[in-house]
Amino acid sequence: MVLAQRVDDVGLAGRVTVSSCGTGDWHVGQPMDERAAAVLRAHDYDPSQHRAQQLSESWLDNHDLVLAMDRTNVRDIGVVDHQADPGRIRLFRDFDPVEPGGDVPDPYYGGADGFEEVLAMVERTCAALVSALQRLPGLDDRLERQ
Repeated sequence: MVLAQRVDDVGLAGRVTVSSCGTGDWHVGQPMDERAAAVLRAHDYDPSQHRAQQLSESWLDNHDLVLAMDRTNVRDIGVVDHQADPGRIRLFRDFDPVEPGGDVPDPYYGGADGFEEVLAMVERTCAALVSALQRLPGLDDRLERQ
């Protein structure tokens, strides 16, 4: 949601598609955790349309870059598709200007502060990721061929 908003804000929405899914099926079809939604609303994001989806092989076929929130997700992605190009699967925080390559912690079992911390981490990483996308040579050409 944050990345999609940032992509839209800089005018890349017609050229970059952002999708979200989980590696497990625990919450498929459900809205996000209410604590996460409350933090997002407090920061002017609209979480109302979000519904959990599960990763599948076709998901990997249809995306140029798959960003995993932690190393367990990277492993799980490899289980879903053994042929997945490892160059297309990256840790989300590989783009984090403060702590590149770190895992995004799961705030689920903690308090509200954890959701705020994760949002700050996600926002700064999304800003760096969008900046990298804007500099990507041939973005328009590559998308026209799809």
